[in-house]
Amino acid sequence: MNLITAINSISFSMKAIGAGMACSGLIGAGVGIGLVFASLLKSFAINPRLKGQLFGYAILGFALSEAIGLLSLMMACVILYT
Repeated sequence: MNLITAINSISFSMKAIGAGMACSGLIGAGVGIGLVFASLLKSFAINPRLKGQLFGYAILGFALSEAIGLLSLMMACVILYT
């Protein structure tokens, strides 16, 4: 194994570790989505007349949480393929 091959191997392994760490943002997105819909169900139980308004807020919270997850996934792809 020559020096160039060893450097390329180390470089790829560091990229893989960095991409895995970047994907840890998906954990937070999953927890955030779960909390949004758990609080939506709790709010429905407390006041069912506000169903439409609460659902709109829940969709907004879902979209923002999902955006953070997608950004972390995109960053992992950028780390791996550049």
